[in-house]
Amino acid sequence: MDADEILLDVEDRMEKAVAKLKQNLTGIRTGRANPGLVDSIKVSAYGSEGTMRQFATIACPQPNQIVIMPFDPGTLKDIEKAIVASDLGYTPNNDGRVVRVNIPPLSQQVRQKMVARIKELCEEAKVAIRNVRRDGNKSADQGEKDKVFSEDVRDETKDEIQKLTKKYEDAANDTAKVREKDVLED
Repeated sequence: MDADEILLDVEDRMEKAVAKLKQNLTGIRTGRANPGLVDSIKVSAYGSEGTMRQFATIACPQPNQIVIMPFDPGTLKDIEKAIVASDLGYTPNNDGRVVRVNIPPLSQQVRQKMVARIKELCEEAKVAIRNVRRDGNKSADQGEKDKVFSEDVRDETKDEIQKLTKKYEDAANDTAKVREKDVLED
């Protein structure tokens, strides 16, 4: 691999780590309803299993309510069972056409636990970014050892990898801070 390929690979993998963090943070609830709270719940219907999003449209018409409209009304009971089994602590209400989930307000203690979870997820993302940095540095060392490029190019590549690491760690921190702010405000 030449230096440019190494940098492209490193940047791509770091971007994916931050994207994964963003995806994980959508499942953490804030003070208001969010489709991300239920869209990844596994639903068993028609003899197969899929996510809620595969079986229904999810909307939040009010700040404390999620409305789930199944594509097929026959899956209402399956969706309801999946929500109850999900351990999220929500009680679904089925009116024969849609499932409504009322989201109770968060206590300060629950909010602090969620902030701690956000910090954990952020740290996991930063560890993943640092692992990518390590792999990129190894590739740069190997490229220099295999005489694909010079020592100067190796050093420049490592400097660029460090800059990318800083950029994506900052992006992870910023993403987590925004989510923490959402969780802590009423």
